[in-house]
Amino acid sequence: MAQRKLGQILVDLGYLTEDQLWDVLEEQKQSPGEVIGQVAKRMDLVTEAQITEALAEQFGMPVVNLAETAIPPKVLELVPETMASVYKIMPISLKDNILTVAMADPQNLAALDDLRNFLGFEVRGAVSSLPEVEEAIGRFYATRQDDMEGLMDQLENIETGTKSLSSAMGPIELGADDEITNSHPIRKLLNMVMLLAIKDQASDIHFEPFEEEFKIRVRADGVLYEMVPPPRHLAAAIVSRIKVMANLDIAERRLPQDGRIELNVGGNSVDLRVSVLPTMHGEAVVMRVLDRTVVQLSLDKIGMDPHILSRFREIIHRPNGIVLVTGPTGSGKTTTLYSALNELNDIETKIITTEDPIEYDIDGLIQVPINSDIDVTFAAALRAILRHDPDKILVGEIRDYETAEIAVQSALTGHLVFSTLHTNDAPTAVTRLRDMGVPPFLITATVEAVQAQRLVRRICVECRTEFEPSDELLMELQLPIEQARRYKFYYGKGCQRCNNAGYKGRTGIYELMEINDDIRDMVSSDASVDEMRNLARSQGMTTLRESGLKLIFDGLTTIDEVVRETVMEDLD
Repeated sequence: MAQRKLGQILVDLGYLTEDQLWDVLEEQKQSPGEVIGQVAKRMDLVTEAQITEALAEQFGMPVVNLAETAIPPKVLELVPETMASVYKIMPISLKDNILTVAMADPQNLAALDDLRNFLGFEVRGAVSSLPEVEEAIGRFYATRQDDMEGLMDQLENIETGTKSLSSAMGPIELGADDEITNSHPIRKLLNMVMLLAIKDQASDIHFEPFEEEFKIRVRADGVLYEMVPPPRHLAAAIVSRIKVMANLDIAERRLPQDGRIELNVGGNSVDLRVSVLPTMHGEAVVMRVLDRTVVQLSLDKIGMDPHILSRFREIIHRPNGIVLVTGPTGSGKTTTLYSALNELNDIETKIITTEDPIEYDIDGLIQVPINSDIDVTFAAALRAILRHDPDKILVGEIRDYETAEIAVQSALTGHLVFSTLHTNDAPTAVTRLRDMGVPPFLITATVEAVQAQRLVRRICVECRTEFEPSDELLMELQLPIEQARRYKFYYGKGCQRCNNAGYKGRTGIYELMEINDDIRDMVSSDASVDEMRNLARSQGMTTLRESGLKLIFDGLTTIDEVVRETVMEDLD
């Protein structure tokens, strides 16, 4: 049955007239991202309570006044504060194994599915306003010890019932394991770890078994942080619970397994890629967190200098050739290429990608996953892609001569090819292609540009503090001391917002080498990397270190970060 429109419900309830509704709809056209209820409220035509009542009518849910609702402590124990805050919900009752939650956004029906998966109960929604939900979360959870340490106390009291659970490779008593795997504290621990990681915009969650302990570490802004470790004897139960969530075989503990967990957190789609690896002391698990709201696929949002950005934009709009992005693992290469493809993605352009694995699903792009088990390699996929009439092609990585050769042939036949290489800087990419066996005349004929990049952590804006660096620290920048002293330097002291790290978020530093006629002559004459680098710099190329220096002088990052990420560079 078609759902009634919120605007019409507000009219039916007598809160808006037909003329006022048309005014609201006209106003909404000026701000497309704003929902109709908030537009009407901004125009002082309806109240928050009236919007809540209309939403409840629209979704067939009851309205809850949280200010007058008594919530039993046992119900609060079912939902951690982190989960309530992220999903903007408040648990209010549990009856006949059905948990009722007040929702600030009843349109986010996918959240109810997530909560069922997380909590193991049937979950039903009720409607309340966002201010009421936030006030209730602060009021009811303020006096509760709902932190990781409190949860660990509950976990310590869980008995496995069998010593075999702490054994890495011994037999498992499935009955006992199943009971513990699905126990509330185990669920609650995993829920809390996953939601904290998503809230902190982490990229990976690591569960690592050792002889005496079971570590949980989270990678945020490229650095691993350790969380409070759970009891070692629950390692197998925690891993089994992850396998259940990822639809993996919980009985198979000898082979690596890969799966995924799809979540809808706060209205945003979050994909967790799960990899299970057998080790000497049990199974290790790594979850890769793919959150589209964290990675903004726009060239304007990746921290590229305006001068480099304008040149890069001109290059990616060329009709054919090869554009390479280089750097180590985790340097943001995929994000840069996706941002470029996102910009090129229109109805007139056919774009096909082949990746290992596909990290982000983008409308309008044909995306082909690599599967080496059945011989779907980059080279094989690329051959097939050329028969699908593409305009632009993304090859996840050029790893061997065969892939390089097909990429070159694709560029020669009128396609624009994007790909990545693992090199320290832009000039070295040319040498890498040469070492793979690509003839210099084909490199000069096809490669349009090489961009090297790194990611450096941003100083937290809440605790950014000016300081006077020592001469030794300034010498690391390879700048004259007198010149460096003209600038202000900052670091992060550490605060609650950045978990006392001093950093929050990351930005890129870039080195763009355009392959012009002078560089082509050097490639043809087998010039060294240093000679190419010096020529490119004399023609205006900004090196990684120089790009990092600009961020330091702008107060966005620290000396330590730039020195760490550009340590291999040698400035003359």
